[in-house]
Amino acid sequence: MQSEHTRPPLKAWLILGMLCVVGCLNYIDRIMITTMRGSIMEAMPMTDAQFGLLSSVFLWVYGVLSPFAGFLADKFKRSQVIIVSLFVWSAVTWLTAHAGTYGELLLTRALMGVSEACYMPAALALIADYHRGPTRSLATGIHMMGVGLGQSLGFVGGALAEQHDWTYAFSLFGGIGIGFAFLLAFGLRDAPKQKTESAATKEKTDRIGFRNALEKLFGRKEFLLILLFWGLLGVVAWLIVGWLPTFYKERFGLSQGTAGLYATGYINVMAMAGVLLGGFLADRWSKVNRGARILVPAIGMLVAAPAVFVAGYAPVLWLAVGGFMLYGLTKAFTDANMMPVLCMVADERYRATGYGVLNMCSCIVGGIGLYAGGSLRDADVPLGLIFQSASGLMLVCAVLMFGLNRRLKKGG
Repeated sequence: MQSEHTRPPLKAWLILGMLCVVGCLNYIDRIMITTMRGSIMEAMPMTDAQFGLLSSVFLWVYGVLSPFAGFLADKFKRSQVIIVSLFVWSAVTWLTAHAGTYGELLLTRALMGVSEACYMPAALALIADYHRGPTRSLATGIHMMGVGLGQSLGFVGGALAEQHDWTYAFSLFGGIGIGFAFLLAFGLRDAPKQKTESAATKEKTDRIGFRNALEKLFGRKEFLLILLFWGLLGVVAWLIVGWLPTFYKERFGLSQGTAGLYATGYINVMAMAGVLLGGFLADRWSKVNRGARILVPAIGMLVAAPAVFVAGYAPVLWLAVGGFMLYGLTKAFTDANMMPVLCMVADERYRATGYGVLNMCSCIVGGIGLYAGGSLRDADVPLGLIFQSASGLMLVCAVLMFGLNRRLKKGG
């Protein structure tokens, strides 16, 4: 049995390695369509609004279904949910290459949202099951680094589309995912149940219900604080992701390609370093401070907020790039610690459901933030001012985390 102070066995790290590969495939498959806009629109004429809808419909479906997808991982074996999810979304990726009309392409993106929604809550909950001791945040951070690698490799889709055609990358990565799903069927397993689990607890687990899960989660004020934190941070993250390339292009006269590199490549590299650093710091500090996994993200917000504020009106390119790189590094402290923080608040039976609810909130509120950013742009509000407003939201996020830590301390 693994306690809160013992290190996990080698198998826990092997499982983590498998999930890193799956997380990387997860984000390559969802992101790469955005990098082959020209190739797709040349082969299948559509408006820019229709092309944008391909990503929006994925986000909406993914967000709305996340709580239900998380519940599946609490109700059934997490490993089986992950394997089925990988197989289905990889099959949908492969089918995307065979879409002949815009309607069929839109349908595959919606189906992608359904199948991918099942992965992240199940994967993070499984990692938490295996890493119950002083490696929980670092393990989560390593997995998120795999996810970040997938985000960074999204450009491969555009490159393959230029060399072949837009369908090639979907066929290739769909086939890779299907093959890896079969490999996982032989190696991915749920973590052993804790020996201290009582018969009563086992009975409650067998009777788990979606309504009961939501009642337990929303019945705790601490979960509401986490939900508000994650929602506000979703607004910030989507605002920066959606409008930073435009900011670089307009403010510093960069080409579209160069602006995209500064806005994604540099930040993603720093984010991958940030999840490792944030996980490492939280695990080390948690040995002497139980609230470390809450405080590290809070401190990250206190660093990221002024970095974005300064970058929003930076007079020179290097200062703006440096500010947003610092944001990428310290904002990632949250990504490494969100599930560990949730484990401190939510019933163990409802961790995946809880993370699904957080995902839904982030996607829906983040989408509203993207739209609001566009509306402010239409009203001639400078992007620098919009980013500075985002920095204010990050300060609110820090306050929420400090408040959560204080509440948990009072609760013992």
